[in-house]
Formats: sequence, structure tokens, C-alpha cells
Amino acid sequence: MGKLAAVTGATGFLGRYLVRALASQGWRVRILARRFPVHEQFSGLEMEVVPGDLSSVESLGALVRGADLVVHAAGLVKARKAADFHRVNVEGTAKLVAALNTSGQAARLLLVSSMAAREPQLSAYAASKRQAEDVLRQNLAPRHDWIILRPCAVYGPWDIEILPLFRAANRGVALRTGGKDARICLVHVSDAAGAIAVLAGNAPPRSQYEITDARRKGYGWDEIALATAEALGVRPVNLSLPASLVRLAGGAGSLMARISLATPMLTLDKAREILHADWGSDPALAPPETLWTPEIPLKCGFLKTVTWYKGQGWL
Repeated sequence: MGKLAAVTGATGFLGRYLVRALASQGWRVRILARRFPVHEQFSGLEMEVVPGDLSSVESLGALVRGADLVVHAAGLVKARKAADFHRVNVEGTAKLVAALNTSGQAARLLLVSSMAAREPQLSAYAASKRQAEDVLRQNLAPRHDWIILRPCAVYGPWDIEILPLFRAANRGVALRTGGKDARICLVHVSDAAGAIAVLAGNAPPRSQYEITDARRKGYGWDEIALATAEALGVRPVNLSLPASLVRLAGGAGSLMARISLATPMLTLDKAREILHADWGSDPALAPPETLWTPEIPLKCGFLKTVTWYKGQGWL
């Protein structure tokens, strides 16, 4: 019988790929979910499901009981207010750490953070991811091991966040929201999930890495627009959005969040993240090549994603 991996965030975009990647590495998987997940990506997988969420001490205790590995992939990526990010991303991590500390066994805790944690001053989201890392380092009992992984922007089939860029290009407009010198790293979701699953069992104790594709310096917005157009087989007009317009749209999103129940993806905080000039990655922060290397380059990844979108009728 394989070792047991307990997973939070298993029903999210990255989490669904992660569960399958862990199973392919020989882990038995136990997940935390509000209800039993019914999704085609879980087809054929055997999982134990612990009902609950990060607010439940009892559920977290049941999740980590007897686990050899705990992968904490749950977290908010958009919220109406900063307090929501703190409640889920910081307090949720603290409760999971406490549950592991009160358990009898020693285990490895892998925190799926974000490259945004590198720049906590940009947004409440980025600050909450950095604070979650601090919670882990400062509060996890010494008998436990930990790893922190910071994925860059993750894309692929089932992703709804990058879909508007593809839809705009498909309608003839390739949007560029950063400056000419801006750099952004990207990684296909299959590679990101594979990295987490491999490093979970093989990375050195108390290590931290950034997860990207092979272009660790990142891509310029023109390169991203070209890859998008080639994947779609179109020749869109490149439209560069001024920083002032991105901030204005972000401000409108923040206002909408305050006066309604909507949770927009583009807020003033998110605009600051988008306009940040350097989302490249230092090669020194890459996982050891002997353990893991990315397999899917950007053009191939975008083509796979577009093909899937079209097959689902999303494009």
C-alpha cells in the first residue's frame, strides 16, 4: 500500500491535475472537500474524501491523520476584500499547521504558494501568500519537514482566467497589458502539477522553489500575443493598453466589489500585479534538474489549450 498524501484545494483548477499527478507517483490520496467531487478529471481515481473546509478544526484533523505528506494547495485567488484573503490564505494555513502539529506522526507539508508572494506590497493577495509562508516557517513543529513552491501564472485546459485573452484574440484583438520590457513567466498546468507531485516526495527538506516553464526569464507581452495568435490560427491587431487604463479598469472592479456581491478578477490590486514589470524567475530558484524539468513549451501549451477550448465550445 502506497504512502498517504492529504490534499487541500483538490477541487480547484490546479488541484484536480495535482490529485492525478500524485496518484501517478504512487500516492494514496485523501482530499478535503465540502462535498464529494463529481468531475470528469477525477474519473477512474480512487480518493478518500474528508468533508469540510479550512475553517473546520475537526475536518483538518481528520485530513492529516496518518498522512505522510500534506499538500496545501487551497487558497483564494480573488476576493471582494483583503480580509477574505487573510481569512482563507493565512488563517487557513495556520489552522492546517496547528492540525498537523497536534497529530501524532511526523509528516512533510508542501505549501503551494505563488510567485506573487515575492512582491507582497503589490496586493492583498500577494501579502496573504507571503504571510502564509511565514506561518509555515514559524509555526510548524520541528519534527515536520516542509517545502514551499511558488508557481508562476498557470494556464491550460479548464482554465477560465486566461480564457478572455484567447477570446479577444479570436475576435481580432491581441491585448498587451504590460510594458515592452515587462516579463512574465508561464507554466502549463500539467507541468505545474507534475512538479508538485515529484518534488513532494523528492525535494530536499526545507527547500523553496519557483515553478515555471523552461523560459525562466519569462516572456514579453508581444511574445505571448504571437503565441496566442499562432495557436488560434488568426492574425489579430495588437492593442497595447495604457497603464492608466488598466488601473482605471481595476479601480472599477474594486468599486464593484464594494457595492455588490460580485467578485471581479480585475481589481486595483490585480492591476498592480499585472503592471509589475518583472515576473521573471531567477534560475537559482529552479528545482534541481535531476528531480524535475518542464516538458511543455509555450507554443505547444497554448495550442493544447486552444484545442481543448474549441472542443468544449469555449471558443
